[in-house]
Amino acid sequence: MSTPLPRPEYPRPQFVRADWLNLNGEWEFEIDAGDSGLERGLRERPLAGRITVPFCPESSLSGIGHEDFMNAVWYRRTVRIPQAWAGRQVLLHFQAVDYDTTVWVNGREVVRHRGGFTPFNCELRDVAAPGEEAVIVVRARDDNRRPQPGGKQSAQYGRHSCLYTRTTGIWQTVWLEAVPETQFLRPRITPDVGRGGFDLELPIRAFSGAGLRAGTVRVTLSAAGRTVTVTETAWRGELSARLFLVIPAAHVHLWEPGSPWLYDLQVELLDAAGAVTDAFTSYAGLRSVELDGFAIKINGRPVFQRLVLDQGYYPDGILTAPDDAALIRDIELSMAVGFNGARLHQKVFEERFLYHADRLGYLVWGEFADWGCNGFGPDGDHQQPGATYITQWLEAVMRDYSHPALVGWCGLNETHQRLHDRITVLDDVTRGIFLAAKAMDTTRPVLDTSGYSHRVQETDIWDAHDYEQDPITFRAHYAGLPQGHPYFNPRPDVPAEQAWSQPYNGQPYFVSEFGGIWWNPDAKPGEASWGYGDRPKALDEFYTRFAGLCDVLLDDPRMFGYCYTQLTDVYQEQNGVFTFDRRAKFDAARLHAAQTRRAAIETAG
Repeated sequence: MSTPLPRPEYPRPQFVRADWLNLNGEWEFEIDAGDSGLERGLRERPLAGRITVPFCPESSLSGIGHEDFMNAVWYRRTVRIPQAWAGRQVLLHFQAVDYDTTVWVNGREVVRHRGGFTPFNCELRDVAAPGEEAVIVVRARDDNRRPQPGGKQSAQYGRHSCLYTRTTGIWQTVWLEAVPETQFLRPRITPDVGRGGFDLELPIRAFSGAGLRAGTVRVTLSAAGRTVTVTETAWRGELSARLFLVIPAAHVHLWEPGSPWLYDLQVELLDAAGAVTDAFTSYAGLRSVELDGFAIKINGRPVFQRLVLDQGYYPDGILTAPDDAALIRDIELSMAVGFNGARLHQKVFEERFLYHADRLGYLVWGEFADWGCNGFGPDGDHQQPGATYITQWLEAVMRDYSHPALVGWCGLNETHQRLHDRITVLDDVTRGIFLAAKAMDTTRPVLDTSGYSHRVQETDIWDAHDYEQDPITFRAHYAGLPQGHPYFNPRPDVPAEQAWSQPYNGQPYFVSEFGGIWWNPDAKPGEASWGYGDRPKALDEFYTRFAGLCDVLLDDPRMFGYCYTQLTDVYQEQNGVFTFDRRAKFDAARLHAAQTRRAAIETAG
């Protein structure tokens, strides 16, 4: 009996072509502890072990389970490219590999990529053609103890505090795709509620060989399986085609939490004779995001964002969900206890998570993995990664731009610096990441850095991280907000004279981390376990504290939302609403009722 293919689903749901080949499953594998594999011939010879892709070698699902540092790892697999793809180019895709990756095919280097959270691909032109074998060799270097975006990956051997097991090498799907010589690239879909349709930007890559140099772009928009409208535009060899899809008034339906209406798109490139030369399917949601005073409005209506901190860790897959159903389940569990969205924290989640958020009407904030700015990042005292800060962030924004569930961006988390009279690298990086997101996306608010120490004066959003456990003291923290004096809580390890932030200019405000109530009645003596504040002595005390903290923020008209820490326990950090293996810790109905009182008032109003 053959082993089921791990993670068999299509990995890129907003840009789907018909002809593709999933390369997950068994690969040759070898740990290269000294990063000397190239000199020792690992590129040319068979590798010593086996691994199940796309799971990282630290995980049990990979079949390896090696949790020590791995300076480099190697992968090898031979695959026959389908003969049916003859006459087309072949793309080799990697959805995510951590961290510095080099790929060879049939002995020739075909691509290099830096960054552990975003996809990359390469053409196999003149290397391997349809009907031929491709020997794919991958080396991933991952020195987690140097400045790079690791998110919650521990830079020590073991897990500690709020840092967890590392992820090295391939951790998302690897796949092949057949494309024509002239091909569409990833679309940019911008909803425009005022005009009743979508602005569709379609980058096109056209080579000078046998590819198409002019043609017609045709877009068919459907809803509930029925064609709504067909729009065409001429393409004359430009770098992109652009058109506006007007939705007939009778078919206009808005995407919003609780009612996530999605339209299907069929996009085709036709030659002069009307033959289709390239095609893909996608989808889109019609919704607006608007700042209005202290409110963030969805489709012109205030929607209080009851977010949960989701770190996207799994006991068996670490950063990789064991299956597609696990992604869906996390969203459904969150909604069942009253959250309507999530901060996707310290990780660029896989594309299919955002797809399910789109389908289920679940708000998300797009973030990036932490660079270790607290003493080991862009603070001017350590080796700096330079331009890769902006490069990797822009790759993430480009990938996720078209998802209707995504309602805000934040590229940095909990940054601080020592005060002195010089502009630091962190100042430049923070402003650069903010400006890059604003330039690429004019439709969503951007938060410069989450938690404290805002460095960009014109940041769209202000926030605080506040783990005060007493609801009365918690409420007092925000008493000055109506007078323009928001709560400022630098890290406890930062002396007050060293803390710094730009002045508050009246931006929309939310507490983007709070709660984190420690609750694990099943903890064994001596077991590592922690949460914020004193552990409640009884379950009723947890409910009282949870409701009391939520009430402070739900009662404050200056708040547009909050983010509770966190959805699940993660290893030793046991302050989740669910256990690490997704078992319930609390009465879902009781948590739901505690959070949705304001939503009921807004709806009634």
